[in-house]
Amino acid sequence: MRISIYLLSIVLANVITARFAPLDLGLFIIPYGTLFIGLTLVMRDMVQNRFGRFNTYLLIVFALILSAISSYLLGDALWVVFASTLSFIVSETADTEIYTRFKLPFVRRVFYSGVVAGFLDSALFVIIGIGPLGLNFVPWELVPYAILGQWVAKVLMQLIVAGGIRQVVIKMNIYEPNISDVK
Repeated sequence: MRISIYLLSIVLANVITARFAPLDLGLFIIPYGTLFIGLTLVMRDMVQNRFGRFNTYLLIVFALILSAISSYLLGDALWVVFASTLSFIVSETADTEIYTRFKLPFVRRVFYSGVVAGFLDSALFVIIGIGPLGLNFVPWELVPYAILGQWVAKVLMQLIVAGGIRQVVIKMNIYEPNISDVK
């Protein structure tokens, strides 16, 4: 189930970003699909909990291909497909490696890995895809606001999703150890 949610959230992020104009909150520009990236990063962490780091990297490769194909089929400009692919590789790798190395409770691991991964994803996508190095929808002077808006939205979504999952696990009295906890 967690793999399906992970993959579906990636495709939904692409579809929603391609189909709807970004949310404009003054200086902050937030594509609606950004909200699904927060879910994606949490689900990647849950996949890693269950299946381990190596299998997670295999799934990331599959998800990367799925993301690039869905972005291309949605008619995204080549710069956007490239930026999305690059930001996906970098952010998912950063999330995986940080999550692996921190031996903390789930929500804190999700938070720390997600803060870094969300920032990398936002910065690369904005600068290379829709910013001055790509389609130039966002001029240099607005790049920091576009990055900040996306980054904050991703981190908030990660905290909401991770906190919600934690509450469900507590209420159902279910504990699934991290695969790294199992010897």
